Amino acid sequence: MSVPFSRRDHRFAALFLVAATLLSGCAAKNPLIDEPASSGTESGVQTKGPGTVNRLLGALSPYRIDIQQGNFVSREMVSQLKTGMSREQVQFILGTPLLTDIFHANRWDYVFRLQKGSGAVISSKVAVFFEGDRLVKVDGGELPTEAEYLAFITGETK
Repeated sequence: MSVPFSRRDHRFAALFLVAATLLSGCAAKNPLIDEPASSGTESGVQTKGPGTVNRLLGALSPYRIDIQQGNFVSREMVSQLKTGMSREQVQFILGTPLLTDIFHANRWDYVFRLQKGSGAVISSKVAVFFEGDRLVKVDGGELPTEAEYLAFITGETK
């Protein structure tokens, strides 16, 4: 009668479990779960400073990439919008909207989020409202300028 696993196999399995436990701190956080939920009434820009970096054995830290999602809309872009513009003109200035809802066809949402590898986050929301085919309202709060956004990307801001 043969034994399916030898002692060597058990040692390898134990070593594998220890390594997996140590490396489990490298997993990315889920911002939808880990950050406080917003009420949905806020608009404009929200920033968050860099978080703590998980370190392996106190010396090594994992490399984290910058993650950008959505359309960046700057203060300069919104200042070009004028009441009465057509949908095509708005799309030319702001780009294709990230969210278009079939139940609210007269509203386009431009949502943006950039999470740096250091943990710093910048996010913004802009809503554009139409009546028929003409622009009637832009809701976006205080948006960053293009210079502020470039400074954030390059790490020249706090």
